[in-house]
Amino acid sequence: MATHENGTGQTYFPRLAAERLDIALCRASAAVARAGEIHATAQGFGVGQHLVLKMLTAVGACSQQRLSEELRIDRSVMVGVCDDLEKSGYVRRERNPNDRRSYAVTVTEAGRERLRAAETAVPSYLDETFAALTAAEREQLTALLAKLLIRG
Repeated sequence: MATHENGTGQTYFPRLAAERLDIALCRASAAVARAGEIHATAQGFGVGQHLVLKMLTAVGACSQQRLSEELRIDRSVMVGVCDDLEKSGYVRRERNPNDRRSYAVTVTEAGRERLRAAETAVPSYLDETFAALTAAEREQLTALLAKLLIRG
């Protein structure tokens, strides 16, 4: 986003962000998402793929619909994410024993290994992305965002 300096050398956006929390949060979210995509590209592993493997490892097999809803990834995008993970041997799709009309997505051992490898790079990525915040501020931001997301 381009900013223009006024006569005092200050930019307008910080003032706008202070007045409009929604705009500040949207811009911060977009910046973090861009950083996440750059990190994921460098790792050769998409953010969506990482999140799917992380959820499957944590909660076990589930439908693409549940993955889509819980991870807030559009259904059409989720199909491609699962297709790519399946082609790489990181997940399997099997008939859902609870609903024969749908498929359960299950993480494979190769998927667990890929997730472990990807997770090793996360702490340094987070430190770099949130370098402007102290550890206490990061904890506070995490708690505040969790409150907002629980309501949504």
